[in-house]
Amino acid sequence: MHSDKIMDIIVIFHSMGIADTKDDSMKKMIADYMEGGFLDNIIDMFRHDKSLYSYVGDLMKDERMRVRIGTTALIETLSDEDRGNVVMKAIPPILPLLKDQNPVVRGDAAYLLGIIGDAITVPFLEELKHDEDSNVRKISEEAITDIKSKSQ
Repeated sequence: MHSDKIMDIIVIFHSMGIADTKDDSMKKMIADYMEGGFLDNIIDMFRHDKSLYSYVGDLMKDERMRVRIGTTALIETLSDEDRGNVVMKAIPPILPLLKDQNPVVRGDAAYLLGIIGDAITVPFLEELKHDEDSNVRKISEEAITDIKSKSQ
């Protein structure tokens, strides 16, 4: 029921020409729905509109914990079912987060890259081996190990 409503909203946004990947109102709607517990609906939206992956970086920096946790669950789910490596579209908006001032954001970004599992991100993750925060160092090392195990 809610999924149909969200898909209707996407269609309306596209028809109005305001579903641009830089559109703040779409990003806000996704974050608000995620905070409201409609993760399954958001997952459906991402399945149907690949341009939404450009929002992942901003969603990971959202001040609301449910949004950040939901974004992680989103990437985990889509990564598990990804047959065309579409989830790799999330890599460009995640990479800048590895240099964020907040160690939680850096750690979360490293974790997401580990879930996505593309070897192209290993050099960026290796830079975090010398991070000032021990949790970030540990998460980045685990992400590298996960990526390397997926590559074999």
